[in-house]
Amino acid sequence: MALLIRSARTSDIQAIRDLITPYVEERVLLGKELVVLYEATQEFLVAELDGRVVGAGALHIFWEDLAEIRTLVVDRTAQGHGIGHKLVSALIERGRTIGVWRIFCLTFEVDFFTRSGFTRMLDPGIDPDTYVELVRSPDEGVAEFLELQRVKQNTLGNTRMILHLDHDSSNGDESARQGRFDDPADR
Repeated sequence: MALLIRSARTSDIQAIRDLITPYVEERVLLGKELVVLYEATQEFLVAELDGRVVGAGALHIFWEDLAEIRTLVVDRTAQGHGIGHKLVSALIERGRTIGVWRIFCLTFEVDFFTRSGFTRMLDPGIDPDTYVELVRSPDEGVAEFLELQRVKQNTLGNTRMILHLDHDSSNGDESARQGRFDDPADR
């Protein structure tokens, strides 16, 4: 049982959509058109277990220092083995590598993200000039981050959470560079 976390390929998108579909039907995740998933291929990481995609998650950049973990999903038959946490750690590392120091998520899974270092977000904490730029984005995730009224109906019941990374995380210790943040078994 070998688990591999890797960048998604276009050939993975159908499997990602299949993973997402039951959660969309339960209104846990927002649905995405297939074309949108293909357009976001480079944002996704997948968890592959014995050659089968059993999990996925994306890191979407909002701004110079800000990104969102979105569309995080693990096949129900593979849950309980730390796959979700491994995906989150790898997405955090991806953000760290490209210079992001704040990572946002909108979730029903508060305890899960708390164990990964996220806290409830009360205020987006952005300066007025950045707000003016972000509000121009057509991306629903940005609207969720800013708590714009137009997305309230889609996000009712979700919790906005945020993780603050070190600004100088590129000089961190080896475990941080390897994306090992919360699972001592990975060290």
